[in-house]
Amino acid sequence: MNIRFIEKKDNFLVKELIQTSLEEVGLAIPGTAYFDPHIDTLYDYYATNKNANYWVIEKNHKIIGGVGIAPFSSDHKICELQKIYVASDFRGLGLSNTLMNTALEYASNYYEQCYLETHSSLEAACRLYEKYDFRLLDKPIDGSEHSAMDAWYVKDL
Repeated sequence: MNIRFIEKKDNFLVKELIQTSLEEVGLAIPGTAYFDPHIDTLYDYYATNKNANYWVIEKNHKIIGGVGIAPFSSDHKICELQKIYVASDFRGLGLSNTLMNTALEYASNYYEQCYLETHSSLEAACRLYEKYDFRLLDKPIDGSEHSAMDAWYVKDL
């Protein structure tokens, strides 16, 4: 397995990973990453945002996971952990930890806090965030875009 930065050629495969993952848990609905405006051009989105990046995990030339970091607010003190997904056949192997470690190490170089939005039904994801000392918030931070999400976390970096 290899973790690397997203390349333009990965756009479709990452979109497919994200959308398939959301379909599997019944969250292929408006207000989730399934319908993000940048879902077709993730490479361009991360390449054109300052202090942003998206990493993929690849095995045998197949994208099996990914995670992104991008600025959340205009003051550039808060980033957002975005689109962390692992293909169902590869869950339980610690790949989410690899993705989290990579993203948070990068984020700590540029930001004071890391924010994320998820759904409370994604229990394994919530446990992962809590393992990494993310604190559950009562409401989203102003500027939130994923209206279908009902769990919001923040971590001091």
